[in-house]
Amino acid sequence: MPVPVLYIRSRALPLTAVALAGIVLVAAGAAHWLETRPYFDHTARIPVVVLAPLLASAAIGTSLHAPSDELDRTGVRRWWPRRLLHLLVLTVLTTGALALVVPGHPEAFGGPAMVRNALGATGVAVASAALIGARLSWLPMTVYGGAIYLAAPRTPGGAAAVWAWTMQPGPQAGAWAVALTAYAVGAVLLAVRGARPEGA
Repeated sequence: MPVPVLYIRSRALPLTAVALAGIVLVAAGAAHWLETRPYFDHTARIPVVVLAPLLASAAIGTSLHAPSDELDRTGVRRWWPRRLLHLLVLTVLTTGALALVVPGHPEAFGGPAMVRNALGATGVAVASAALIGARLSWLPMTVYGGAIYLAAPRTPGGAAAVWAWTMQPGPQAGAWAVALTAYAVGAVLLAVRGARPEGA
C-alpha cells in the first residue's frame, strides 16, 4: 500500500474531512438563519465567525494524532514535509469553504474575519498538538476563545485588536498580525517536533 494512503488512514483524514464538511454546512446554515432575522446587521454573525473556526481548528488539531509515533520517528524518510502538507491542505480547504459561508460585509464580520480566525485558531491548535498532544489540542483555543467571547469590548481596535483578535472585524491589522503569527508558530512547531507523543 502506498505511503500516502497509509498516512491518510493512520491520521483518520477521511473522518476529519467529514467533520470539517459538517462544520462548514452548519456554519452556512447558521449564517443564513441569522441573515433572515429582523433587524439583522453584520455583528449578528459574530457567533458564526468565532465558533466555526474554533470547531474547525479542533478537528484539524486532533487529526495530527499519530497512533504509532515510535514507528514514525524511526522511519527513513523525513516526516516534516508530510506534516506540513497535511496542515496546509486542511487549512486551505477549510479557510476557503468558511470564507464562502459569510458573504457580504467583508469589511466587517465577513469572509476576511472568518479566514483570519480560522488561521489563528488552527495555529493555536497545531502548536498545542506539538506541546501537549493532539488529543487535547482543542482545549487551549476553546478556553481562550470562550473567555474572549465573554470579555471582549464592543468597540473594535486598540489593544483589544491584539488580545481579543477573534472578536475583531475583518480589516483590523493587529488582529491579523496575531492570527498569522499564531499560524506560523504552530506550523513551525509541527514541522520540527510533530505532535507530542501520547500514552496509550
